[in-house]
Amino acid sequence: MRFVACRSVRLRSKAVVFGLPVWEIAYGPDGKLGQRRGHAKAWVAIGDIATGGLAIGGVARGAIAIGGVACGGLVLGGVAFGAVGLGGVAIAVLALGDASIGVVALGGASVGYVAVGGAALGYYACGAAAAGRFVYSIAVQDPEMTNLMNRWFGG
Repeated sequence: MRFVACRSVRLRSKAVVFGLPVWEIAYGPDGKLGQRRGHAKAWVAIGDIATGGLAIGGVARGAIAIGGVACGGLVLGGVAFGAVGLGGVAIAVLALGDASIGVVALGGASVGYVAVGGAALGYYACGAAAAGRFVYSIAVQDPEMTNLMNRWFGG
């Protein structure tokens, strides 16, 4: 079996605001810090694991988070958890994704108070296959759902 050396990167700004560096980049293992993966913590954090105002990484946590798994306010990721989430799987207040769960859920398969998608399940549901209290689908066009869509999209 052949082993490949992992490169490690640790860069950090000298400027600090409210106790956090302005930016930090942390990739790869660091034996000195006991990290198997780089963990960046800064206002702008980029790393294997990133925590900050703007976090970009494999696992990202922040006000704005972009990553494989992203958690925070405005999130973009393969799996996205947050207030506004966009991802393959999105769980958020406003969720947009292939599979979405939220108060307002938009996507291929959507579950929410208002759900819009190919398959939609919600109090208000719109889609090819939709189920809920007020439904707009191929088979059913509920007037209340039609009114909601007209109010939202100006029909």
